[in-house]
Amino acid sequence: MSIVRYDPFRDLRTLQEEVNRLFSANLTPGFGGEGIGRGAWNPSVDIYENKDHIVVEAELPGMNREDFELSVENNVITLRGERRFEKKDETDNYHRVERSYGSFTRSFTVPQTVSAEGATAEYRNGVLRVTLPKREDTKARRIEISGEGTAASGKTIEAEAEKAGAAEKSREAAGGR
Repeated sequence: MSIVRYDPFRDLRTLQEEVNRLFSANLTPGFGGEGIGRGAWNPSVDIYENKDHIVVEAELPGMNREDFELSVENNVITLRGERRFEKKDETDNYHRVERSYGSFTRSFTVPQTVSAEGATAEYRNGVLRVTLPKREDTKARRIEISGEGTAASGKTIEAEAEKAGAAEKSREAAGGR
């Protein structure tokens, strides 16, 4: 069993995150929207970048490919869809429903360095992975520097320094200054 440091503010941070999530959602006037009663939800999303791509991964558990759509327009990638509550049998009497259902829309602005052409999307095991390639002109490149201070001229400088050191030693041996 490992020792875990006690954080007295953990519960307070969790409460703050939940309140922030509640007020950041699109609410209809007077909380009359059916989304709140049905437990509106937003899928969790990770966005990361590597040398050649920006990747968006969204968790969409229990959904079919037909339940959501994806679009890219004016450097905004939008994921929208709906997770429906499917009652298995009319005789089922649920005592507790904790999973959230309802429609959702998630939009993210991607940098100008991303090209919508060549974008790919793959949905596997409840995770949607969208790969957006970077434009060729914005990829980082290694630039060779020429001129003074390169490896070849460094050896030349060392050779000159040795010649100067040898001349100084020969002067000292001859008794000159």
